Amino acid sequence: MVKGFVAGFLVGVLLLVGGVYYYFASGMAPAAAGDPPMPFEEKLANKSLNAHINKANVPPPAIPANEETFVAGAKVYKEHCAGCHGLPDQPPPAIANHMYPHATLMFRGRGVTDDPPEESYWKAVNGVRLTGMPSFKNVLTDTQLWQVCQLVAHASEISDSVKKELTPEPAPATQPLAPSPARAVASKQE
Repeated sequence: MVKGFVAGFLVGVLLLVGGVYYYFASGMAPAAAGDPPMPFEEKLANKSLNAHINKANVPPPAIPANEETFVAGAKVYKEHCAGCHGLPDQPPPAIANHMYPHATLMFRGRGVTDDPPEESYWKAVNGVRLTGMPSFKNVLTDTQLWQVCQLVAHASEISDSVKKELTPEPAPATQPLAPSPARAVASKQE
């Protein structure tokens, strides 16, 4: 009886492993950014992400949450983050909704203002697998990372001067193309 139970259990485990392997190897598992998520994908990914962040035990911000920090963070954010995460009072960037999961819009709704800065810091330093969020560990200084994290943690309460820093640059005015010298000479000869 025990042998039969053990054999049945092993066959069940092998069938489960084989089925999971077939699901991925046959191309049935979603792979494109526009595909719907796999069963339990979001729940398991978030559980793993939260466990990594908690395990990292990131220290509290090394800089204060004040106007000077927010302005400095706005400059860094505008250059490195706005392309995916957007700017205040602007339409979402074209790329934001074409990523899976969608890039969080930091200045719409809650954004990440309900996340502690330590959590945003961990994500900015390490990136988040399979989301498009890169690691900025070797791109930004530790101070710049904390400035951006303080900014996004307080995005719902930033001042007008910080919003002004986040205002996109106006597009350069286009000038009509001057006729080429060869065309100008040809038209004079006619």
